[in-house]
Amino acid sequence: MEFIYLTYLITFLFLLLAIYLYNGFKLEIRKQPLYKSSNNLSVIIAAKNEEKNINLLIDSLEKLDYPKDNFEVIIVDDNSTDNTYSIINSRIANNSNLKLINANQKEFAGKKGALTVGIKNAQNNFIVITDADCKPEIDWLKALASKLDTGFDFVFGVAPIESGSKLVQKLSAFENFRNTFLTIASVGLNIPYSAAARSFAFRKKSFERIGGYSNTTETISGDDDLLLREAVKIKMLIGTLVDPEAFVFSSAPESFAEYLNQKKRHLQTSFHYLLKHKIFLGSWHILNLICLFSILLAFFSPILALPFFVKIIYDFFISLKYQTELGHSFKFYEIFYLQTLFEISVIVNFFNSFSGKPEWK
Repeated sequence: MEFIYLTYLITFLFLLLAIYLYNGFKLEIRKQPLYKSSNNLSVIIAAKNEEKNINLLIDSLEKLDYPKDNFEVIIVDDNSTDNTYSIINSRIANNSNLKLINANQKEFAGKKGALTVGIKNAQNNFIVITDADCKPEIDWLKALASKLDTGFDFVFGVAPIESGSKLVQKLSAFENFRNTFLTIASVGLNIPYSAAARSFAFRKKSFERIGGYSNTTETISGDDDLLLREAVKIKMLIGTLVDPEAFVFSSAPESFAEYLNQKKRHLQTSFHYLLKHKIFLGSWHILNLICLFSILLAFFSPILALPFFVKIIYDFFISLKYQTELGHSFKFYEIFYLQTLFEISVIVNFFNSFSGKPEWK
């Protein structure tokens, strides 16, 4: 009997937090305005050994629906050992608003140091960050500029990972979808904790007000999450951008080794989140794992598996309702096994995050 009461309690707590998140997400996506802006922007990109991707990025930037006289693109080559520098250099001749800088003397290690070089050389107050392996959609700059123009200090957009044919690519894409839902919901609930560096924008004055990256040096990563942490500390205004024409796509990792290294970087950054964010995320993930593994108790009594079935219904509801809105498309059967793998990967990635230090490139 005590186990049944505990089952009801776990189910109630899960539903309470799940509905809380759902309402936060709905509240945030209602705040998306019409995008009409042509403010001057500086797009900053840190690149290191990106010869396979840099041309696709520049091609995407050239197709943006934004006046070329109103934005500059500064690519900071972080001492690449491949042909990244020469490829970018050759594209400058045909792009009057494209600049190339070499990050020879960085103030900070890793990507943060390269980004700082670019931001210091930016001519405009609105700063937009993306990665060298990304493909922004046509209205990306227009949407970010308009969002910042309404008074936000920091804004982050939706950055879907393209689902490939490999299991690791599908898992990575599904994980991106679930994490995007969570980060947007957290903004709606006024507890923002993370952002996608692939679509990240802020006012240069706001960046300088929190000391740039100087207070985020606990780890080599965290150029987005920890910067947002500093903004949260002084109650800056943080917003999201949810518009299919402003998505920024990137490719999924090719192997589980690459995937695990990416997740190690992110998880090690989360160790430096604010306490309230750790409690929020820890509570959510632990409840999900308890609900998932409650299916094993069905052998003793079917009622003990109630949390599992409630979780599965909620997972399917969120996935089917919002996957397209967040740039993804999963088949019905894929949602079932990917959701299970995603929860298990939370455990794997958590323990993997203790195994050594990841590198910027």
